Amino acid sequence: MSDRLYIFDTTLRDGEQSPGCSMNIEEKLRVAHGLSALGVDVIEAGFPIASPGDFEAVQRIAKEVQGPHIAALARAHPKDIERAGEAVKAAGERARIHTFIATSPIHMAAKLRMSPDQVVQRAIEAVMQARSLVAEVEFSAEDAGRSDIDFLCRIVEATIKAGARVINIPDTVGYMTPVEFGHRIKTLIERVPNSDEAIFSVHCHNDLGLAVANSLAAVEAGARQVECTLNGLGERAGNAALEEVVMALKTRADHYHIETAIDTSRIVPTSKMVSQVTGMPIQANKAIVGANAFAHESGIHQDGVLKHKQTYEIMTPESVGWSTNRMVLGKHSGRAALTARYTDLGVALDDKGLNAVFERFKKLADKKKDIFDEDLMTILSDDSEVNMERIKLVSLHAASGTKDAPVAAVSLDIEGVRHKATAEGDGPVDAAFKAIKSLVEPNGRLLLYSVNAITAGTDAQGEVSVRLQNEDLIVNGQGSDTDIVVASAKALIAALNKLPNMHAREVHAQYSGV
Repeated sequence: MSDRLYIFDTTLRDGEQSPGCSMNIEEKLRVAHGLSALGVDVIEAGFPIASPGDFEAVQRIAKEVQGPHIAALARAHPKDIERAGEAVKAAGERARIHTFIATSPIHMAAKLRMSPDQVVQRAIEAVMQARSLVAEVEFSAEDAGRSDIDFLCRIVEATIKAGARVINIPDTVGYMTPVEFGHRIKTLIERVPNSDEAIFSVHCHNDLGLAVANSLAAVEAGARQVECTLNGLGERAGNAALEEVVMALKTRADHYHIETAIDTSRIVPTSKMVSQVTGMPIQANKAIVGANAFAHESGIHQDGVLKHKQTYEIMTPESVGWSTNRMVLGKHSGRAALTARYTDLGVALDDKGLNAVFERFKKLADKKKDIFDEDLMTILSDDSEVNMERIKLVSLHAASGTKDAPVAAVSLDIEGVRHKATAEGDGPVDAAFKAIKSLVEPNGRLLLYSVNAITAGTDAQGEVSVRLQNEDLIVNGQGSDTDIVVASAKALIAALNKLPNMHAREVHAQYSGV
């Protein structure tokens, strides 16, 4: 008989805390709808007290995303909890407040400057306040991995008594080993008198590469909720990867005897969407969702797979959403056919979104003979054309040769006014970047430039990710095109559009960059 594990996805909260992974409200909504279709039980939509934008994103997700429970994070502070309650109110019975306070000696003394008794009292008050606002309250003991076990038992018992029905035990700094962590969960369940009144959850970080192993050890010890992110996104080295936890349980059902509600066939499309939205590439050898996860180069492996797939494949590519389906629609195809294919890929588009995507699809169909599902997912997330409130690429001409200095000429609409610039660079992309950046300020410092070919062939779309830093703000931009210089320009413009104080330079003379 199989038991049930709840999947708590924190891609929109902890995952977004990865440097450069900040998402705007529309991007968060898109990811939230994808997580709902994937089948997660709980979406941690954000940290409402952090900013007005985070509050609005959580509020809209609570109103517009159906299915999963919607959680908002809150410190054990009255204002945090009040703000979180207001943000998730629209989710009704599916609303959850997730409140936390640190419980390790180093955190209590150095960060909180509170005594253990004060921490327990604050936790009780926070849970009671949250319980007065929503039906579902989760309590987290931050840095539980380094907390004294007796104190941990005390605060867990007290918060369950106060009304918490989910108790989260985080390995906040990724310090524990699987044996230690599993024993900690087992000890809490056995020693806390009212442990049967709550679901025990775990939230493991990957600083030592043990997040998934620790999470699975906790599940074996009795935890019935795992907090995780798509692609393992998160602060520092990230969190436990949802796709790895879920597929470990499914593939080794003979060992764990635990089921989730995840539609595993949607894992790869959802993973790609998160990668495209955040601008965080997936390493090729990443388990489950990496490009090489089901590739076989060794002759021995190839021979075995050809004879029987299970010789070297413990799960099928199709079971997690890898597909060889080709999009056979062309430039004469209509909106209905395009909508149907996106539906097959798990993407729902409203009329406004369909019109924007359909226009991009037509432009791409004029350039490419064959259009693949990967192309469709890429044009769906080409935010260079979605976020055009202030800058729009009108034209770009770039030239380079073995003996000629690369040069680029750009024409931009900046807040409705046409501006032009020309620049030389170390290559056509560098020249285009210098020309574009000469027209705006602030224009940020380039932290990352990444190129990925979406499909095979010389006519493949190039997907470019750009990361800029302006003071303390880090932003991402993505762009795609069959011309890599144009894709690069689109990505840079998308990132520049996310700089809140970006504006046109006052002088727009011809510019020759060096």
